[in-house]
Amino acid sequence: MKLLLATRKSPLALAQTNMVAARLKEKLGADCELLKIVTTGDRQTDWSLIKQGGKGLFTAELEQALLRGDAHAAVHSCKDLPGENPAGLTVAGFLPRELTHDVLVLREGVTTPATIGTGSPRRQLQIAKLFPQAQFTEIRGNVDTRLNKIARGDADATILAAAGLRRLGIASWPGVVFRPLKFEESVPAVGQGAIAIQCRTELAPQLAPALDAATFRNVTLERAFQNQIGGGCQVAFAAHATDDTLHFFHERTGLRRFPLTAADFAAPPATAARILKELGF
Repeated sequence: MKLLLATRKSPLALAQTNMVAARLKEKLGADCELLKIVTTGDRQTDWSLIKQGGKGLFTAELEQALLRGDAHAAVHSCKDLPGENPAGLTVAGFLPRELTHDVLVLREGVTTPATIGTGSPRRQLQIAKLFPQAQFTEIRGNVDTRLNKIARGDADATILAAAGLRRLGIASWPGVVFRPLKFEESVPAVGQGAIAIQCRTELAPQLAPALDAATFRNVTLERAFQNQIGGGCQVAFAAHATDDTLHFFHERTGLRRFPLTAADFAAPPATAARILKELGF
């Protein structure tokens, strides 16, 4: 089996796509080639994700390649994916999930940041509770670009996903200090730490057996909340499912936690509807 995998060109995207290629080779014997695509979000590095909406900025061109038949599958950071798939496409599954928490990146010598570089409303509202005096600014670019911006003082701090740092092999960086954030401090984005493999619907049954069932179970529940709430990057919202707990954050409710059972995972849309109703949505 030969498969063409659509991917963004960033170092993290390429690292993740190579991981998918290795998994499909191991499990299915598939030989994979990469189709490298520059997305709107990659080109417009000066755009504010809040003002532009963010929805699909890093995924639309990859999805179009699938719909045209230019690629068999697309590899995404799951947290970049909108809640709904375009007609004809589906998420076949995910690689085993990496670390899911956020990491506060502080310039060396700074303990209480005055400026924090993040354009994510989800992160801004949660981190503002830790540092109420801080001002927020937007920092764009690849992981190494953002780390260098903090080290040279463009802002006192930023927030990155632990998964991306791990996949890039970054355990430390000159001029900055990493501080992992607990779920009680910052609920991760839907799908954070998960690499999603999206494909034309008819190919999904061939790819799914090679992918991770536990990650599929948890992320599918998180995405049910995303789908029902709607909105893109401009909505301050997060949902993260562990094996027995849902960590939830929304600008209207603050941080909440709910116990989860096997029955909750078996019916994601119903579970999301029930909990959202309880929260007053």
